[in-house]
Formats: sequence, structure tokens, C-alpha cells
Amino acid sequence: MTSKELNIEFQDAVDRVNDHTEPFPADFLLRLYAYFKKATNNYDQPSSRKPIINAFKANALFQVKDISKDEAKKEYINLVTNYFLYRK
Repeated sequence: MTSKELNIEFQDAVDRVNDHTEPFPADFLLRLYAYFKKATNNYDQPSSRKPIINAFKANALFQVKDISKDEAKKEYINLVTNYFLYRK
């Protein structure tokens, strides 16, 4: 897959998540959050009003610290694809 194709697939997956109206499971959201932040090189600190949520987000980011931007995009795409494929 070329870089351009990867970017298109990644944006399609992001759009699919943003267009979805039902709530996602919390653990799924944390993984999406971490992969999205890594894929977009957004290293801003979590900014929830609740410290516990910031802690979970920071932990999720820590878990993806050693993967590349492209690998994060691929993982994000896989998460979204599998979620919509296997959800009830």
C-alpha cells in the first residue's frame, strides 16, 4: 500500500468513526484515541476535565509510543474495520 493509499484509508476510517452515532465501548475509544494521536503526530497532553480520564488516555498513548506513524494508521484502520465487521 502506498503512502497516499494509506492516508486515504486512514481518513475514511476516521470519517466512519466520526459519522457513527451510537456510543463506542470505552476500551475501543482509548485505542482509537492513542492510534489517532500517534498517526497525526499530535502530542498534546490529554485535556479531559476528569483526571482519571486523562490518566487512561496518557496510559493509552504510552502503550503506542514505540510504533511508527504509518503503523498507527494501519492499526487504527484495522480497529475500525473489525469493529464494524463484528459488532452486534
